[in-house]
Amino acid sequence: MAHQTIIVVDFGGQYNQLIARRVRECKVYCEVVPYTKALQVIKQKQPQGIIFTGGPASVYEPGAPAIESEVFNLGIPVLGICYGAQLMAQALGGKVAPASLREYGKTLVDFDNAEGALFAGLPKQNNVWMSHGVMIEEVPAGFSVTAHTPSCPVAVMEDTQRHFYGLQYHPEVTHTENGTEMLRRFLYDVCGCTGDWTMGDYAKTAIETVRAQIGDGKVLLALSGGVDSSVVAALLAKAVGPRLSCIFVDHGLMRKNEGDEIEQVFGNGDMHFVRVNAADRFLSKLAGVDDPETKRKIIGEEFIRVFEDEAKKIGKVDFLAQGTIYPDVIESGEGDAKVIKSHHNVGGLPAHVDFKEIVEPLRLLFKDEVRQLGKELGLPDYLVNRQPFPGPGLAIRVIGDITVEKLDLLRDADAIFREEIALAGLDKSIHQYFAVLTNMRSVGVMGDSRTYDYTLALRGVTTSDFMTADWARIPYDILEKISGRIVNEVPHINRIVYDITSKPPSTIEWE
Repeated sequence: MAHQTIIVVDFGGQYNQLIARRVRECKVYCEVVPYTKALQVIKQKQPQGIIFTGGPASVYEPGAPAIESEVFNLGIPVLGICYGAQLMAQALGGKVAPASLREYGKTLVDFDNAEGALFAGLPKQNNVWMSHGVMIEEVPAGFSVTAHTPSCPVAVMEDTQRHFYGLQYHPEVTHTENGTEMLRRFLYDVCGCTGDWTMGDYAKTAIETVRAQIGDGKVLLALSGGVDSSVVAALLAKAVGPRLSCIFVDHGLMRKNEGDEIEQVFGNGDMHFVRVNAADRFLSKLAGVDDPETKRKIIGEEFIRVFEDEAKKIGKVDFLAQGTIYPDVIESGEGDAKVIKSHHNVGGLPAHVDFKEIVEPLRLLFKDEVRQLGKELGLPDYLVNRQPFPGPGLAIRVIGDITVEKLDLLRDADAIFREEIALAGLDKSIHQYFAVLTNMRSVGVMGDSRTYDYTLALRGVTTSDFMTADWARIPYDILEKISGRIVNEVPHINRIVYDITSKPPSTIEWE
């Protein structure tokens, strides 16, 4: 079944796949294409609309990402966001220059003409998410200015005859008021989309794609028991059945009792399930390592080495399956995006892999889409709604070097935190919450004696997409109970702090 399509032209910004997520959230299919290949793909697919993303470059710099001007002569609506708006302005004869005052974060925008297709009926003022040091100084012929801020004369420009729109801010970020509604209006009212894309359709397509990719081969999956790997397992089982082998590598970096729980859920099923107790192997490789990027790469490589060993025991295995999702790809800086941190599913892989090919059926999905897909595939809610857990596990939640003693402290403290959040009924409203054992020690008093022990950080966030997140407002009385339990029940922790930074500027994980 052919779907209406939006092409998202990628100019290398950090929010690019978030734009795609918002489009799909509006039940419109989209594809993300690098700017170097965009015109060719657009001509081939004839999409209903085009969206230019943001990017880290300045449009007037030599070698800045660009697209052929022919794209503006195809009669297809175009929405430019941030860098994309500046690129549109410059390409069509406007003027772009360094901003006299850079704008980052929430900014109040005045909409001078809020009656156009994107803004009719919306408030005359909206808080939006700005992230730019360059501005549109003069709009091209045929454009009108729809919105401004005190320091940005062109926050929105429109050419309603040709259906070209430029937004200096980021409507895809949740901090932008009515941002998703503005995108929806571009998709439906400007591009004429009808919303024919659902996760049920994606499930069918993904199964067919994986089946074609694997053919008669055998596939090996790292089954952690997390949402991503569980959904991959369910999808692969439907696609290739008994030719799937699932290996659970217990690297000694799991949460409390988690290894046993995973084996209990998956060990008695129809799939070929193998548990590898490799804690000593991983911890010996990580001994004395305190750099988070090095930790990730060591763990990623050791995962592959373990898989190679187990694959030899299983027999010939042609494919390695992974639960890589969009945020992993974005934050690992593929293409022109800047690297925030590498992920063991992406940047941490070694150059040599003893498999024919990597299978990544979730690579185009955000976490909430993965959960929807899991439901479509018939997975139970307790698995689909499981708390996110990073591939490197507690290795990146113990700051500094890793020891068994530190891991045990963190496991006990994290279990108390998660238990109390669940007892308070907050486990559904706080989308991710966990403890971090810092490498900082401080003076305390316990039982009339001086202590000099670890500081534990608690982290809780609310988010719809994991690309942006706000810190969770956990009630003080619950934080007090959690703090009291941890310092009384877990030795060598005498101070609890709570992280109140959002993403951005921080990431969800500390490392």
